[in-house]
Amino acid sequence: MGNEGEEKMSQPDKNNKSSVVITIPSYQEVIESSQQRSNLPSLFNPSQTFSQAFSYIKSSEFYSPPPTTASAPTSTTPHPSQAQGSTAIRQFGSAPATAPAAASTSSTSHSTQSRNAILVSHRQKGNPLLKHIRNVRWAFADIVCDYLLGKSSCALYLSLRYHLLHPDYLYYRIRELQKNFKLRVVLCHVDVEDVVKPLLEVTKTAMLHDCTLLCAWSLEECGRYLETIKVYENKPADIIQGQMDTDYLSRLSHALTAVRHVNKTDVVTLGTTFGSLSHIMDASMEDLARCPGIGERKVKRLHDTFHEPFKRVDSSHPAILETSVPNSAEPSSVSEAKDALDVSKNTEDVSKRRKKEPDLTVKSALSAAFAKYANKVGKKSSASASEDDKREEISVVDERQS
Repeated sequence: MGNEGEEKMSQPDKNNKSSVVITIPSYQEVIESSQQRSNLPSLFNPSQTFSQAFSYIKSSEFYSPPPTTASAPTSTTPHPSQAQGSTAIRQFGSAPATAPAAASTSSTSHSTQSRNAILVSHRQKGNPLLKHIRNVRWAFADIVCDYLLGKSSCALYLSLRYHLLHPDYLYYRIRELQKNFKLRVVLCHVDVEDVVKPLLEVTKTAMLHDCTLLCAWSLEECGRYLETIKVYENKPADIIQGQMDTDYLSRLSHALTAVRHVNKTDVVTLGTTFGSLSHIMDASMEDLARCPGIGERKVKRLHDTFHEPFKRVDSSHPAILETSVPNSAEPSSVSEAKDALDVSKNTEDVSKRRKKEPDLTVKSALSAAFAKYANKVGKKSSASASEDDKREEISVVDERQS
């Protein structure tokens, strides 16, 4: 019995072992499977649309359709032509919305470009001057002037050679501008040898019509003028002024270095020795000569600058040579006697004027100016004090009345 039971138990194990079967594909099946794989799209030759690139996924074993719902029908991927149609419809629908935005951006970009560029009239086509405008953008536009350099500034180009052929051209061009511009520049290109007469005519015309005349002797210089005016369009006028320091030593050096042969080292020496400009002006030649590094020539220059008169002797009147005339000699004619009397009267008048008018020097002029300034300041202070007193009196009277 035991043996029979063991045999029965072994039989199902044998059946289980025989149920596992390993299938080996045939040669034909391997070829067919390889052909199916070869139909897959290559990465080196991409398809035109997204749906075409992933269309092979539907035929694979990994694809499962999306679940269906009662409210919405089964969603299927559209055909490539349908997808392209939908995109075309979307683009067509969005075109009216994007068109105003594109127009606005183009208009703003055009306005910024025209604001930052020199607008050139169509009359200037073919002018070789345009080749030399390189540092600033320029563009053609329908304008009255030749070059529009800003909102309130313009320029008219004029060649003197053309002015000799058409003398009235500048007058009519300025009249066309009227009063629409605050700055009106006449850019004159001097391209002739004899410039005296034509340049005089251009200068008179520019001055009579409140125009600024700029003369240039080459086209490069003309272009540089236009570029500079455009670059400095929105900058203040004081930017071209020289910057001057506010400390006393720099202002003293700026004043004393105007004297010939005096340098900044000499200014430092004089400032440390005398302390101020007034003491330097009061110093004698011996005191100035004691300063190290200041020689005789500099001492003489400084002393003469501070003590020589403002009014120079008029050299238009010839010097009168005094000659000893004997008493017995008489003038040869009446006219010569009258001339001699006139000359003597003129010399007496000049001598009297010189006696009455004191000699003005730098020192005396500065002292007089300081005295006037002190008097003005004193008058202002006294006037303000009197006004304060009046206000106090009025306030006291008001308090008493109340």
